[in-house]
Amino acid sequence: MNAPPAAAPADTLDAEIERNVDAALAEDVGNIDLTAQLVPAGVLTRATVVARENAVLCGTSWFERCFAKLDSAISIAWSAADGDRVVPDQVLCHLDGPARALLTGERTALNFLQLLSGVATKASQYANAVAGTRAIVIDTRKTLPGLRRAQKYAVKCGGCGNHRLGLYDAILIKENHILAAGSIAAAMAAAKQVSDTTNGRCKFIQVEVESLDELGQALEAGAKMILLDNMTLDQMRGAVALNAGRALLEASGNVNLDTVRSIAETGVDRISVGGLTKDARAIDLSMRFSG
Repeated sequence: MNAPPAAAPADTLDAEIERNVDAALAEDVGNIDLTAQLVPAGVLTRATVVARENAVLCGTSWFERCFAKLDSAISIAWSAADGDRVVPDQVLCHLDGPARALLTGERTALNFLQLLSGVATKASQYANAVAGTRAIVIDTRKTLPGLRRAQKYAVKCGGCGNHRLGLYDAILIKENHILAAGSIAAAMAAAKQVSDTTNGRCKFIQVEVESLDELGQALEAGAKMILLDNMTLDQMRGAVALNAGRALLEASGNVNLDTVRSIAETGVDRISVGGLTKDARAIDLSMRFSG
């Protein structure tokens, strides 16, 4: 007999931050930071976090939680907030407290701040690239394991949107689902039945199509959200005309910063970009101790 599915993650971002930080500290610190023992207990120090490049800041709550877990005596004063644009040599925050705890938490806290700022920065680049069109750029499930909700928060901080959180909160009918069901119409009918049994937990039903013929089938089956998979610009323009506003159209496949503007100008409503989260580069930040 198949095991029951795991429960969906807690719905609150605060619960997710707690889970992320607990896992990260357990991975890095374990039961003791051996090197921090070189510093006498009770020594107090001050540190600053400085940006080394242009970025959109994100992850301050994860950063703070790391140090709060290690020593409640640590205080952090921010001069920038999540979603703010920062520049090289800008001081992002000051930290004061026990030197041992500041040293122990440095790497873990910076890992969160650098990664999530990297995601937010990339998202801002995509948001800027489609500005003035009707399209918004959204993320996908191509996230780092265990950090999905954190990365999706960073995507929003950068000015883009979120798709479904996971398999548990929406239905996306893809090619293999259609093949298994027998047709787009059959897959859509089954999806509606499944959605009706979820007591409102299913946020939407979306169907993926690869041609204008399949788009017509999806519309005939009553689809309200349709994913245009790997279509050419001409096909996307044709899809927008055929759709005539009946369903929300999302473009996907071969999207990057060089192509996203042209895709947006076809008239689609959304453009999904897996690279927002799976290819994010950590922003260069530095934590300096001043004694």
